[in-house]
Amino acid sequence: MIALILSVLSSSAIYIAFKLFGKYKVTTLNALIVNYFTAFVLGIIIQGDVSLEGIWVATSKDWFYGSMALGAMFILVFTLMVITTQKGGMSVVSVSSKMSVAIPVIFVIVYYNESLGLLKIIGIITALISVYLVSVRKKKGLSIDMKYFIFPLLVFIGSGIIESSIKFLENTYVPNNEISLFSASTFFFACVTGLIVFGIRKFKHKANFKRKDLLGGFLLGIPNYFSIYFFILALRIEGLDSSSIFIINNVSIVLLSTILGILFFKERMIRKNWVGIAVAILSIVLITYTQ
Repeated sequence: MIALILSVLSSSAIYIAFKLFGKYKVTTLNALIVNYFTAFVLGIIIQGDVSLEGIWVATSKDWFYGSMALGAMFILVFTLMVITTQKGGMSVVSVSSKMSVAIPVIFVIVYYNESLGLLKIIGIITALISVYLVSVRKKKGLSIDMKYFIFPLLVFIGSGIIESSIKFLENTYVPNNEISLFSASTFFFACVTGLIVFGIRKFKHKANFKRKDLLGGFLLGIPNYFSIYFFILALRIEGLDSSSIFIINNVSIVLLSTILGILFFKERMIRKNWVGIAVAILSIVLITYTQ
C-alpha cells in the first residue's frame, strides 16, 4: 500500500507544479521536455548503471518498442489536451482525461479476467460519477461545440490507452529489476518526441526556452518519474486487483489535488464538487471492501 500512497502523492505534486506553471507563465511544452529528460536521467541513476552500455542495454529488452510508443503517446495526448482546453475549457479536458480510467479498468477486467461483483460494479460507477462531479466547476456542467467533440474524445481514448499500456507492458515484459530502466526509456522517448514538436513550433513561431522553463521542468521531472515508478509498483500489490488499483489511484489523486487546490490556491468549490468528494470517498471504501 505504501507504493500506492507514494504514487498518489507524486501525481498530486505534478498537479501543484502545473498550477505554478500557470502562475509564473512557464511555457508548458518546454517545461515538459526538460521534465522528461530529468525523469530519464533520474531513472538511469536509480537503475544503478549510468554508463552508455548500461543505457544501451534497454534496446535489447522486450518492452523497448512499447516504451518508445508510450513515450510518444505522452506528448501526443498532451497536445490534444492543449487543443481541448482551447476549444472547450479546463473542465472539459479535466473530465475527459480523468474519466479515461474507465478504459484500463475495463481492459484489466476483460483481459486478465478479474473478479467483478455487485459492490465492485457500484464502486466503479460511483468513482466515475465522483470524478465528473469534482472536475466540473460550473453549475451548468460541461459545454463544448460538437464540431470540436473529437478532441476531448481523443484525450479520453489516448489517456486510457496510456494507462492500459503501462499495465500490459509491466505485467508482460518488465521484471522488478528493470522498472527504473523501463521508466527511464519511456521518458527518454517522450523527451525526444517533445523536442520534435518544439522544433516544429520553433520553425513556425520562433519558440524559445526560458530559464523558468528549465527550472520548472526540472522540478516537475522528479515527481513525474516517481508517479510512474510507484504506480507500476502499486499495480503489483498482492491482494488488490489492478482494476481496483486504477480506481483507487485515480480517485485519490482527484481528491488530494482538489484539497490542495482549496488549501494553497484558494480554488472555489460549488455544491456538486463537495458532493463529488463525498461520492469519491464512498467509491474508495466500496472498492477496498470488495477485495
